[in-house]
Amino acid sequence: MRVGIAQINGVVGDFPGNAKRILAAYRECLEKGAEIVVTPEMSLVGYPPRDLVFKSQFVPKCLQALDYLADEIKNVPLLVGYVDFHEGCVGKPFRNAVAWLENGEIKRKIWKTLLPTYDVFDERRYFEPNEVCEPVVWKGKRIGITICEDIWTEDYLQRPFYDRDPVRELCAKNIDLLINLSASPYHLGKPANRREMLGSVAKESAVPIVYCNSIGGNDQLVFDGHSMAVDASGEIVAQMGGFDEGCRVLDIFEAKDAEILPTEDSEQLYNALVLGLRDYVHKCGFSSVCLGLSGGIDSALTAVIAADALGAENVRGLTMPSPYSSRGSVDDSFALAANLGIRCDEISISGAFGAVKDAMSPVFKGRKEDVTEENMQARLRGLFLMSLSNKDNHLLLTTGNKSELAVGYCTIYGDMCGGLAVISDLPKTKVFEVSKWVNRESERIPWSTIEKPPSAELRPDQKDQDTLPEYDVLDAILELYVERQLGAEEIVERGFEETMVRWTQRRVDLNEWKRQQAAPGLRVTSKAFGMGRRMPIVQRFV
Repeated sequence: MRVGIAQINGVVGDFPGNAKRILAAYRECLEKGAEIVVTPEMSLVGYPPRDLVFKSQFVPKCLQALDYLADEIKNVPLLVGYVDFHEGCVGKPFRNAVAWLENGEIKRKIWKTLLPTYDVFDERRYFEPNEVCEPVVWKGKRIGITICEDIWTEDYLQRPFYDRDPVRELCAKNIDLLINLSASPYHLGKPANRREMLGSVAKESAVPIVYCNSIGGNDQLVFDGHSMAVDASGEIVAQMGGFDEGCRVLDIFEAKDAEILPTEDSEQLYNALVLGLRDYVHKCGFSSVCLGLSGGIDSALTAVIAADALGAENVRGLTMPSPYSSRGSVDDSFALAANLGIRCDEISISGAFGAVKDAMSPVFKGRKEDVTEENMQARLRGLFLMSLSNKDNHLLLTTGNKSELAVGYCTIYGDMCGGLAVISDLPKTKVFEVSKWVNRESERIPWSTIEKPPSAELRPDQKDQDTLPEYDVLDAILELYVERQLGAEEIVERGFEETMVRWTQRRVDLNEWKRQQAAPGLRVTSKAFGMGRRMPIVQRFV
C-alpha cells in the first residue's frame, strides 16, 4: 500500500487557502504514485482554532470547504482533518474530525476519541469524543484511523488521563494498518519522545503506523512535522524532516529506508524559532520587523533569527545609546548588522532622557536616582521603537529571554514593548548555547557580544549578576520551579542554596502581572509562560 504523507503548514481559519494547500500536496503525492494520501489533524482548519469554532459561520464554512475538496478527489482517497458539528442533544457542540474523501464524496467521518485538556490543549471545551472506534475497510485492508492524542499511551503521559484506549479498541477489530493525523506542537525533546512512543505502540499492537504531523507556527505554538512511518516491529522505516513542508510516498509494508534524522538541541531550537517567527509575521500580514540592538547577546540572537526567517532586507535594527551605554555595545550592534546585512541606525536617547528627568524634577526633588531612572531609559527605547514600527509598518520584536521574564528583570512598557517575544521561552544558558551554534561555521554574532558579561547598561558599570544569581544556577532553579513545578523545599533538597531558591520563587510569583501583559512568545520548552501556564496574579501560596 503506497501511502502519501502530506506534511503541510495551514493557517487557522483560512479555509480556501488551506484547501488549496491540501489539493497541491494531494496532487504531488499522486504524481509520486500514492494510493492513499494523509494530511495532519485539522489540516483544513489550522490548529488550534480555539474559540473561533464558536463563531456562527466558522463550522459551516469549514464544511463548505470540505465539500469543495471532496468534489476534487477521485479514486485515490484523501484523509482530511476538519471540525464538524456534534449532532447529539447532549454534550459539546463540535467534533474534532477526519473525513475520508473518495470519488467525489465524503465516504466516512471519524471523530477524535481522546480530547486533551492539559498544558496547551483545551479540546474538551469544544469537542465531544468519539463513542465507538471502527476501522475503515479499503481494498481488503482494515485501517484504523486515529487523531493525535488517540495514539498517546499512558506510558508517555504524566498520569493516565483516560479510561479508553482507541488503539487497543481498533486492534481488537483486527486492523492491518494504523494511521494517525496529528497536530503535535514542538518543545525541546518532543521529536525523540514521539519516535519512542510510536515505536512502542507499533510493537505492542503489532501493526505498522503512518504518522502525519503538522508543521508551522500558529500564535505561540510551533509544529515541527517529523512525520514518519513505523513497521509492526516498532522500527522506523521512513521519517520526514522537521520544520518544513513536504510530501513523502512510501509502501508501508515494504519500506526499509529510514534514516533517523538526528539534530542537536541548539539546531532544533533555532529552527523552531525561525519557523515560528516567519509564520507569525507572515500570517499576521506583516512583511518586515524591527528591533532594538543593544550590543548584547539576546538582541543579537533575535536579529539572526529574524534575518534567517524573513531575509536581511526585511529586518531593521535601532541602537539607542544612553549616557551609560559603552561605545563597545554600539560598535557590536553595527558589527552584527554588517555581518547579517541588515540596516541599523543609531539614535541616542540621552537628550530625551535628560528632558524627562527635567520634566519630573519638581516631583522627584531631593530624591536620589534609582530604578525609576533606569526604567525611564527602557521606556524611551520602547517609545522610539514603537514609533519606527508605526511609521514603517514593521512588527516590533522584543528580545528578552526566559530567565529575565521569569524573575521580572525587564521593564513593562519598555523593553517588553512589541508584537512578538521571539526568545522569551529560551533560558539565558540556552541563549548562549544557541548563539555559539549560530557561529559554528563563521562569526555571525560578534564573539565579543557572546563573551562579555551581560548588562542592561542602565546605570554605571551595571552587570546582570549584580541583581541576579549566576545564570546557570538561576536557570536550573527555574526549570525545577516553572517547568517541573516543584516547591521551594524540594528544590533546596536537590542541593540549591535556600536563600537563592526563595528569592527566585518570590520573584517568579511577584512578576506574574508583568508576564500577563507581555507580547506572545514562541514556545520551545515543555512549560512556557503564556499558553499552558495559567497562574493567578493575586495569590498567597508559597
